[in-house]
Amino acid sequence: MAAECTYRVSAWWTSGRSGLAKCESSPNTIHFSAAPELGGLQGRWTPEQLLLCALAGSFTTTFFDIARGVKFDYTDLGVEIQGSVRRSRTAECNFNEILIRPRLTVNSEEQREAGLNLLRRTKSVCMISWAITVPQRLQPTVETVKVPVEGWSAQDTEAKLGA
Repeated sequence: MAAECTYRVSAWWTSGRSGLAKCESSPNTIHFSAAPELGGLQGRWTPEQLLLCALAGSFTTTFFDIARGVKFDYTDLGVEIQGSVRRSRTAECNFNEILIRPRLTVNSEEQREAGLNLLRRTKSVCMISWAITVPQRLQPTVETVKVPVEGWSAQDTEAKLGA
């Protein structure tokens, strides 16, 4: 990566309660609207969701880079981000908290602690997380791959082990 990179996004209001956004690196535009709670349209991305999406995407790619750098093998990583918006008495809306809920799947119990440490490190160096001043709380989960007992089907496993 160069010492400095510049990213550009363009957005414009199209009509009524919606708009479009695009960037140089993608041929697709994103249709967006104000949140339905704020008078926007259903079925469109909202600026609030796009912000949370940027955080989820950045967290995921940051974890991948860190894990690759330390040669940490994992099976899967999913990240759920939840943001709470509160309307003030002056009718201003602001995020008051963002929850980051990564769910990491590893191959063995021995990897759990290392996985948790990498998730915490990811939160501390994630570029988008750093750019957001709203309080953020990390709620990580690390689970191991469930290997079925030889000869049992997935249904047998659920029935016999209560999975």
